[in-house]
Amino acid sequence: MFYQCPKCKKTWQYPIEKCPDCFLKLERVFSEKIKVVAVSRVNIPTPLHPKIPYFVLLLEDDKGRKWVQKSVKEYKAGSEFKIESTQDKNAVAIWRVKYDVLEAIEKVVSLIEKINPAVKTLILPTLIAPRHPYFAQNTSPEVLNQLIKFLIQRGVKKENIKVAAQSFNDFPITASAKKSKFLSVCEKNKVQILDLSQKGFKRLQPTHRPSIPPTHPKTENFIFDVSEEVFKNDLIINLPILKLDKKIGIRGALENLTRFLNKESYLGLKYLYGEQKLILSLKEVLPEILTIADAISIQTPNTFTAFSGLILASFNPLNLDRVMAEVALIDLPEYLKSVNLNKIKIVGREIAEVQYDLKSMI
Repeated sequence: MFYQCPKCKKTWQYPIEKCPDCFLKLERVFSEKIKVVAVSRVNIPTPLHPKIPYFVLLLEDDKGRKWVQKSVKEYKAGSEFKIESTQDKNAVAIWRVKYDVLEAIEKVVSLIEKINPAVKTLILPTLIAPRHPYFAQNTSPEVLNQLIKFLIQRGVKKENIKVAAQSFNDFPITASAKKSKFLSVCEKNKVQILDLSQKGFKRLQPTHRPSIPPTHPKTENFIFDVSEEVFKNDLIINLPILKLDKKIGIRGALENLTRFLNKESYLGLKYLYGEQKLILSLKEVLPEILTIADAISIQTPNTFTAFSGLILASFNPLNLDRVMAEVALIDLPEYLKSVNLNKIKIVGREIAEVQYDLKSMI
């Protein structure tokens, strides 16, 4: 994607808001037909590019605009460059945030789903503590803002968009919403923010046993109290921020869905059966949910942050967590060991194109 002045037609690869000559707001323009102009093979690994060999492509669109892109697939100069979408609900879409978060959200969603403008939409970001955005403890407010903007551009009415949250600790949810800038994002876009703890809950039981071996003889008898808001909306978007964690491995797509549960019920089940067993059982009682994961800045187990610059999306949160574990090159937690990475369809960017050795970066 490029940014072009509507008057003088000068073009930039990065958003500068206004043309420095005409002082007009730049328009977003997209590339359609893309061809490979030149190819360079790289055989030296670095922390940001640990898997070799890989290829650096010089690409050109039908308007003569050029840019470079990393690829694990070898292309020949003059060949067409095209990214395929999929209808596979278990697929995982990956895109790198170069300058524009909105572009990355548009890309990952377009690769796996088409948004119906008439839908009632519920968004569940990660909101767990009153922390500034740069701590990467909550979903980035910029990601939330651009997701709402994306939905509105697709025709979803503002009054049909709700942002949901719930506190599972001693921090009031209002304090977390203010400090994280979520409240200002919702007010700016005129969308409603809900405290799920103040809503009703529906009691449900999983229909399948989770794939992880049970740690307690009665773990197959989970009974979940799930927020009724989940069943009152047409499109549910899980919007977690992905983190690395010493205890569970990956905190992200699957773990964030626990915020749809009643707090007392969740804490009781977690104490009795353990968190990994709990989150695997939870996905059996929830409807189809689109996960769009914020992996722009990753919080590492020692609470430092490392930049990875990614947005991921999938209808299968377990697959998304498995892909992120591979991207971060970490040891697999127990609940992900049964997920066969080779059976997960990856669209957008290949895993090897976006992998980071996070341990060597901190």
